[in-house]
Amino acid sequence: MGKDLLEKTNFIDLPDPFRGKVRDIFDLGNRLIIVTTDRISAYDFILANGIPGKGKVLNRISEFWFGKTGSIVDNHLISSDVDDFPHEFHKYADELEGRSMLVKKTKPLEIECIVRGYLSGSGWNEYKETGTVCGIALPDGLLESSKLDKPVFTPSTKAVDGDHDENISFEKACEIIGEGLAEKVREISINIYSMARDYAINKGIIIADTKFEFGIEEDTGKLILIDEVLTPDSSRFWPANDYGPGRGQKSFDKQFVRDYLNSIDWDRKPPAPKLPEDIVQKTKEKYESMIGYLIND
Repeated sequence: MGKDLLEKTNFIDLPDPFRGKVRDIFDLGNRLIIVTTDRISAYDFILANGIPGKGKVLNRISEFWFGKTGSIVDNHLISSDVDDFPHEFHKYADELEGRSMLVKKTKPLEIECIVRGYLSGSGWNEYKETGTVCGIALPDGLLESSKLDKPVFTPSTKAVDGDHDENISFEKACEIIGEGLAEKVREISINIYSMARDYAINKGIIIADTKFEFGIEEDTGKLILIDEVLTPDSSRFWPANDYGPGRGQKSFDKQFVRDYLNSIDWDRKPPAPKLPEDIVQKTKEKYESMIGYLIND
């Protein structure tokens, strides 16, 4: 795979990080260093091999959107320049450059904030059965990939290891984090999505849905945007020139990997399968293309 692949940090003279599905997180007290690796997960499992350079794509796209969303809500980014990191990390600059951030430490909210502008994925599956998405009644007669009249906020639980995220109603989200906070993140999430949707369509990309995470800053109590923002891992990106309701869409996101896993009838139990080389390469190309679409003119 070459030198672009980083599936796990191994900084032998530093404390072990917390390892999420994709990110290795070093706790510095009131700050964190988040390293976005090339691991890829699907259906809440980390797959057996990664996608070279994927972490750099996610890091760059998140940094871009943190900049564009600052007028809507503050975020946790302090710096993505390794020179600004604590000195003990400088010796690992080759591994960190382009795939890491120094961020504010927060207490993450216990829900994930999903906004849907189109009917796809688990939302489409629920609609077919009940005519609703997370308890929100939608008009009759919608098709797979139909554009919704207005974006809807459809929160989910945040899975712990071994569990799966579950879509929940807004009322359940209020029970988990409180009504006032739930209303606030709903408004912010829809505002961010709407801004990004309008920006992306002018670049030839439909953002069908996306997931945001928020946290409470520990020293100020302020609500801020955290984690990743509008990346191919957290969003569905469709080419606008090929869009048509009534079917699944071509994508520039993780759906390509999910489609492959569905084609091999994986039972979604461990061990997670290894991706063949052609799927790895095509996924890499799809992720990298989003830099060109969204950021580079």
